[in-house]
Amino acid sequence: MRFGILSTYPPTRCGLATFTAALETALAETGRDEVFVVRSLDGPGGCSAPASPGGRNPRAELVAGDGASMRRAVAALDACDVAIVQHEYGIYGGPDGEDVLQLLAELETPVIAVLHTVLPSPSEHQRAVLESVCAHAASVVVMTRLAREVLTSRYRVAPDKVVVIPHGVAAHHHPAVPALRSERRRILTWGLISPGKGIEWGIRAIGRLRDLDVEYVVAGQTHPKVRAVQGEAYREHLRQVIRELGLESSVTLDDHYLDDRELDELLASADAVLLPYESSEQATSGVLAEAVAAGVPVVSTGFPHAVELLGGGAGIIAAHADPASMARALRTLLDADDDARRDRQAAAAQTAPVTWTAAAEDFRLLARSVRAERAA
Repeated sequence: MRFGILSTYPPTRCGLATFTAALETALAETGRDEVFVVRSLDGPGGCSAPASPGGRNPRAELVAGDGASMRRAVAALDACDVAIVQHEYGIYGGPDGEDVLQLLAELETPVIAVLHTVLPSPSEHQRAVLESVCAHAASVVVMTRLAREVLTSRYRVAPDKVVVIPHGVAAHHHPAVPALRSERRRILTWGLISPGKGIEWGIRAIGRLRDLDVEYVVAGQTHPKVRAVQGEAYREHLRQVIRELGLESSVTLDDHYLDDRELDELLASADAVLLPYESSEQATSGVLAEAVAAGVPVVSTGFPHAVELLGGGAGIIAAHADPASMARALRTLLDADDDARRDRQAAAAQTAPVTWTAAAEDFRLLARSVRAERAA
C-alpha cells in the first residue's frame, strides 16, 4: 500500500510534525508499504532549523496561499492509495485553516482525517471547517474516547465514520532509573513553550514547595510560530516570575530541543511531571502520553486527554491556573509511601498509551478497510 501523509513535518518543530515523523517511520518499518509526506508550510522556503529525528525528504509541499503548490500536493496525494490528512486549525492557510478544504475537494484518493483538536465550543466557522473536513473524509481518527464523544454529539459527523486510535509513544522509554536522580526531587515540564502552557502557574506552585527542596526543570524551545511573532517575550515573562518569587536556584528554563536520548535521561531523573496547561479543551497531548508511558507520575490540569489517561490513578488532576492546587497535588505525589507509588505505577501500566508500532498497525488496518469500501 502507498500512504501519503499531509501535515507539518521536520525540520518544522511542532507536535504535529513530530507525530507525523513518528507515524511515517512506524508505517515504513513495520510493513512493506511506501510512505511519503506532503509538508504543509506557512510560506515558501520552509524552516531553516536543524531537522528533528525521524524526518525524511517530503514528496511535495503545500504552501499557504500558493495555488501551484496546491496542485502539486493534490497530484502527490492522488498517487497514493490512501491519504492521511492531519488536521489542526493553525497549520493550513485561510481563516481557521479553511484552505485545506479545497485540497480535500480535489482529491480523488480516499482520505483518513486525523483530528488533533476537537473543540467542545467552537466558533461557527471553526465548526463549519471541521464538519467539512469530516464530510470529505472516508474515515475520521481521534485519539481519545472523550474526543469521539464530543465530535459525535456536538458536530454533524456520522458516528460510524469516527475511529479512536490513541496517540503513539516511543517504545524506548523505561521507568525512572534511581542512579540518574539528583539529590533534590525533580519536577519536569517539557515541550515547545508558548503562552497557554501555564508555565507561570507551575513556577508559582514550586514556590509553595520550598520546604521539600525541589527543583523544577522546564525543558524546551519557544514554539517557532510564537517566536516569529512575539520573540522570547513569554520566556522573559517566566524569568520575571522566577525573579519575583526568588526561585532562581529552584527553577531552570532549559532552552534547547530534546532528542530521544536526552528526553529518556530527563524522564529517568524526574520524580514527577507537571502539565499546568491553561486550556480545558486540549484533545490530545504527546507530552502527557510520553510521561504516562515512562511510568512517571503526572500532575496535570483537567484537559480531556489528561482526564482520560489519569482518571485511573496514574496521576492527579489539578485546577487550572491554580498554583495552590498544583502544589497540593505535587506534594501528594512526592510524599507518597511505597504502597501509593506501586498503585500509581500499576495504574500507569494499565492506561499506558500504545507504541507507535501498534498505532501504525491500527492505521494500516483502517486504510485497508477504507480501500475495500472504496473498491466496493
